[in-house]
Amino acid sequence: MLGDDLLAVLGDAVPRERVSQALADHFIPAIAAGSVIDLGCGAGDSVVQFRDVNPDVRWVGVDVERSPEVASRRRTDAEFVTFDGVHLPFDDGSYDAVYCKQVLEHVREPGPLLREVARVLRPGGLLAGSTSQLEPFHSYSTWNYTPYGLKLLFEAAGLSLEEVRPGIDSLAVIVNRGVGMRRATRRWWAVESPLNRVADAFGRVRRLEPRQVNAIKLLLCGQFAFTARRA
Repeated sequence: MLGDDLLAVLGDAVPRERVSQALADHFIPAIAAGSVIDLGCGAGDSVVQFRDVNPDVRWVGVDVERSPEVASRRRTDAEFVTFDGVHLPFDDGSYDAVYCKQVLEHVREPGPLLREVARVLRPGGLLAGSTSQLEPFHSYSTWNYTPYGLKLLFEAAGLSLEEVRPGIDSLAVIVNRGVGMRRATRRWWAVESPLNRVADAFGRVRRLEPRQVNAIKLLLCGQFAFTARRA
């Protein structure tokens, strides 16, 4: 069956229940406690989402000195730190969670950076985020990842992939870019995108287990969301 090869290498990281498409935002309620680094924070707007869940969360935004997203930042109500793209300016085991939304595809040296993420997380701390798999070039992007490839990077860095969820499908991402990111196509991030709907219908017709449908979506997705834990 389509997607069985991906299931074989991802194992229990693929949810067994039916899941809707996700971005990193899906995991905010699970990590909005204690101290959180927003890695690649850009304009820093996620601080509002975190504070809506927990007003007492300690949120720190980290990004390189220059990027289109950093240039758009106007916020003065949060803590922001600049780094060199690899070395995080924090002590070992000093943060409860790291949030990383659509950033890893822009990182030139993902392996060393993920080792830094593992270093600054407390034991048992969580990395939650999303990234690109089959997405056209955008904002100086350098990589696209498969879920399995990211799992290997995590393991090499001292992190364990806990969950991976499909995001918007690849065809929807390509169409959105091709027509100039119009409102009608950008809504596919908020609702189930077309190929994800097709996968759901296919699963119903073939009477597939939810886990198999999730794997099909992961195989075809333009973006996917993930959590990984420091041992």
